[in-house]
Amino acid sequence: MTDTDGRLRLAVPRTIRQVPRIHIVGRKNSGKTTLVCDLVRELTRQGHKVATIKHTHHHHELDTPGKDSHKHRKSGAAGVGILSSQMTAAFVPGPRDEDEKLRYDRFNVMFNDCDLMLVEGDLSTSARKVEVWRNAVSDAPYATSERSIAVVVTDDPLESATEVWPRADIAELARRVLALSQS
Repeated sequence: MTDTDGRLRLAVPRTIRQVPRIHIVGRKNSGKTTLVCDLVRELTRQGHKVATIKHTHHHHELDTPGKDSHKHRKSGAAGVGILSSQMTAAFVPGPRDEDEKLRYDRFNVMFNDCDLMLVEGDLSTSARKVEVWRNAVSDAPYATSERSIAVVVTDDPLESATEVWPRADIAELARRVLALSQS
């Protein structure tokens, strides 16, 4: 389906279930990517199906310049797909000011068979957030001023009004993240 400006719009059925979504946030080099990967490995080991999304504020090409799919997109295609024996990918442009919920709803449709979506980043989301924090990176976690963060994950000493979970036991941390996503 396309809208009036010719952009591809993924229709979101009204009856589709909402896949639980947890955002792993934190400062640069705090360990967000490592934590997301550790959680995916552990949750998958436990039999859960997990999708991930990397949120970024930076504009960069996600498709390789010079490749056919990139040429298709640059020529004006409303959406471009790549289909190989190992991977299916889609590049769908969206207006920068598009509603956050609609953009995450598109992922919800694509990942609807998953038990959980883990998003790396997006401090401004209204969804549940877990902050990974290390004292070596910053003196204080975002949670000291950002009340929407549900939990801080760290192995460093921290006194906080926000609940603090230890980072070291990934199996327990995965159990807690899954429980948080269901609450």
